[in-house]
Amino acid sequence: MKRDNIFAHRHGGTALILVLFLAVSFGTRSVLLFTSHDVVTWSWFGIFSIFFWGFLYDLAAASYLAIPVALYLMLLPQRIFTSRLHRILSVAFFFVVLYGLLFIAAAEWFFWDEFGVRFNFIAVDYLIYTKEVVGNIYESYPLVLILSALFLLTVLLTAIVYRFGRMRSWFESTGSWKVRSTWTGCVLLAAVLFTATLDNRTVPGLGNSYNEELAKNGPYSFVAAFRNNELEYDQFYRAEDNTEAFRQIRALLKTENSTYISQEPYNITRFIENEGEEKRYNVIQITVESLSAEYLGVFGNTQGLTPNLDALSEESILFTNCFATGTRTVRGMEALVLSVPPTPGRSIVKRPNNEDLFSLGSIFRSKGYDTAFIYSGFGYFDNMNHFFANNGYRVVDRASVPQEAITFANVWGACDEDLYNWVLDEADRSYAQDKPFMHFVMTTSNHRPFTYPEGKIDIPSHSGRRGGVKYTDYAIGELIRKAKERPWFSNTLFVIVADHCAGSAGKMDLPVRKYRIPLMIYNPELLQPRRVERLCSQIDFAPTLLGLLHWSYESQFYGKDILRMEPDSEYALIGTYQKLGYMKQNLLTVLKPIREVAAYRFDLAGTTQAPAAEDADLTKQAIAYYQTASFRFNHR
Repeated sequence: MKRDNIFAHRHGGTALILVLFLAVSFGTRSVLLFTSHDVVTWSWFGIFSIFFWGFLYDLAAASYLAIPVALYLMLLPQRIFTSRLHRILSVAFFFVVLYGLLFIAAAEWFFWDEFGVRFNFIAVDYLIYTKEVVGNIYESYPLVLILSALFLLTVLLTAIVYRFGRMRSWFESTGSWKVRSTWTGCVLLAAVLFTATLDNRTVPGLGNSYNEELAKNGPYSFVAAFRNNELEYDQFYRAEDNTEAFRQIRALLKTENSTYISQEPYNITRFIENEGEEKRYNVIQITVESLSAEYLGVFGNTQGLTPNLDALSEESILFTNCFATGTRTVRGMEALVLSVPPTPGRSIVKRPNNEDLFSLGSIFRSKGYDTAFIYSGFGYFDNMNHFFANNGYRVVDRASVPQEAITFANVWGACDEDLYNWVLDEADRSYAQDKPFMHFVMTTSNHRPFTYPEGKIDIPSHSGRRGGVKYTDYAIGELIRKAKERPWFSNTLFVIVADHCAGSAGKMDLPVRKYRIPLMIYNPELLQPRRVERLCSQIDFAPTLLGLLHWSYESQFYGKDILRMEPDSEYALIGTYQKLGYMKQNLLTVLKPIREVAAYRFDLAGTTQAPAAEDADLTKQAIAYYQTASFRFNHR
């Protein structure tokens, strides 16, 4: 028997798996690199760093994958190992593993195309909702063709490996127990060393977030996200003494029309006093899926995608510098309902023990309003039904409406027109009962696969984001047109706001430009239209709405009434599940795991964003917002 290669011994199977995994990982990284050629930093150091650190993470992931194979080959008796049946099963196993790796590589490409990152907690969450996710993939991509191509490629590569004798030399090998156990021990030791020395949160800062993501390994990142879906703030981020952090936040939240009801250091409850006659306006809050400001003509887009929204903006209070707090729907919901910073890890919407929180819905319900969460999809997704039902809202979703109320739907939900018909019905019902209403409406049509009823707009269904945006705009126009015919219209405010932007990946930790969203409050019969250019974020919506209604109330919100902000108090919070941003005075301060802090100088036009020196005072303010928010949720 020849022993001229690493496969000619009992652990040749382990070596095959390692080499296979490293080759596919290298290929995946290379493809993603060239796919992102226009956004990565092309320098010798930058590219070397991507592949050097990438190789380390690939080795770590490969060592974990090799553990069960190594243990199996160590323990398997020689007579079974050399049997014909075992050879057949081994070839089949190799085929399945290769197909799985190629499938993961393809999935990584699609995930990168959608989010601009390696697998993260979004991929973990998607495993829970396989019906929606698989359906979305099936409706968005030629899935049968992709899977068939991967199958044929796996057949070809398996035949090549077998033809060149790597498997045969392995099958013909022998090995003593000492040699077999030594190999297995080396694999286990490597896995232990990588676990002790590598952490996905400590990828070196390469000056470009795309470069940093490319240096990661997809499967390794997936497991890391699974383990770290919730991050304890004080364990991973720069922190202050809790008493000092709360002293700071109490000073930051204090406004001229607020009074703290307690001097307890950890209590932020304030009484907000708004002058004027209390208004009992109805509110229909349309939370639009993935509607970046960049798609609206009023924000400079020249494609003509949003004629209805552009016209409504002229008759609304339009907030031109509003930013989403996060990159997912549940982050937008959290900010709009609870008015809290985006704490690290999972959104509060998806966390356990998220019932009976201080919310916008609870305030409206205390005033006798009918409060409802109206969603075009199935609200079990992302725990939405549970969150809203336990925080001041009743739930109306796709499962609770008659089948005839759905004329068109994809895997995510009914089309926006159907949803808005449900909204009109709910408003009519509340009006007939002589009850004011506040409805939180969540759309889905502007989400991949971007399908909608044909013949509504001049862009065919299933043709991409532009069509999704234009149909979204069309449906909102139809809602307003129909609402004007209702008797309750003259006493109803319409809020149009995005849950998050269409994409948030960028070279910087948090690309400011990509977080800008539209926020407008419409009804010219009730409000004087105007533009408001103050810097703000979604957490400021709730107190601003209550201010427009002239309501006085006890508040635990972190947001402020945008219309009463002083110039030196303007700020915005943006983030991902790991990076926490604080925008103030044209400086973005970013808190990152392992107690790192980065700073960037930016302009609100979104034309520049560059690294800058850290401002110690702004860092303390950022810490105060995020540390106290995490503390308060964890300690109820």
